[in-house]
Amino acid sequence: MRIVVLAGGIGGARFLRGLKQAAPDAEITVVGNTGDDIHLFGLKVCPDLDTVMYTLGGGINEEQGWGRTDESFTVKEELAAYGVGPEWFGLGDRDFATHIVRTQMLGAGYPLSAVTEALCARWQPGVRLLPMSDDRVETHVAIEVDGEQRAVHFQEYWVKLRASVDAKAVVPVGAEAAKPAPGVLDAIAEADVILFPPSNPVVSVGTILAVPGIREAIVAAGAPVVGLSPIVGDAPVRGMADKVLAAVGVEATAAAVARNYGSELLGGWLVDTVDAGAVEDVEAAGIRCRAVPLMMTDVDATAAMAREALALAEELR
Repeated sequence: MRIVVLAGGIGGARFLRGLKQAAPDAEITVVGNTGDDIHLFGLKVCPDLDTVMYTLGGGINEEQGWGRTDESFTVKEELAAYGVGPEWFGLGDRDFATHIVRTQMLGAGYPLSAVTEALCARWQPGVRLLPMSDDRVETHVAIEVDGEQRAVHFQEYWVKLRASVDAKAVVPVGAEAAKPAPGVLDAIAEADVILFPPSNPVVSVGTILAVPGIREAIVAAGAPVVGLSPIVGDAPVRGMADKVLAAVGVEATAAAVARNYGSELLGGWLVDTVDAGAVEDVEAAGIRCRAVPLMMTDVDATAAMAREALALAEELR
């Protein structure tokens, strides 16, 4: 079975770990969000790609869900002593090594997809990890502070500001001119199943879909497309997805997120059992829906979620 997963960071990475357990013989291709990418200290940082790579490769900090395990922060502390920022984005010493290698390879002319493949050769994540695009795409958020409107990088909005102010708009800058990375469209065309994990539907999955050609390829592929709701009980399972959903005019409910994806794109949708009342609403929008436990409390629970997604895909087939 060939499975394509459109993945963001923590939620996508943890879902993939369960999917690998649920379908150990499947050929899994992950199309990773690069809209969260940022340049810091002269280095190219790809938070979502690295979170998938570290999580599946056994190097993730399990407690926080991002960054490396057994991490130290000597370089960060020394930079701060020199007055070099930003101090709000915490890169650890081990993590710095990944970004140095990536930046050196990019500087030597290698595209991001080739660099990602080289980095994965060390981590052996057990999936094929592709960036959504080799082109630069950065998600920016329009906000208003003290009566002044300005745009900030998504990382500043999410990490520094902790989404403490309302998002007026979310814009994947550069997406309209970007091209899918090599292998992305082929993987989609050849997929038996396409999954949207419980990643942020606006700044993770939504940003991937903003790259011209990807949404169209999914619609044209003919493979069943199943998504898992990141909203449980009218609240995000993790993070502050409600803030960016509001910016695009979507309610923070499992049904509203499904309707926003739309029946042209989405064939099936899983909601948590606490949202069983949303099933009828989702199905009225032309999307097959089931209510199952959706809390990724451990790998076994996550694998059960993945099996439910694959079972729904089989129904759609």
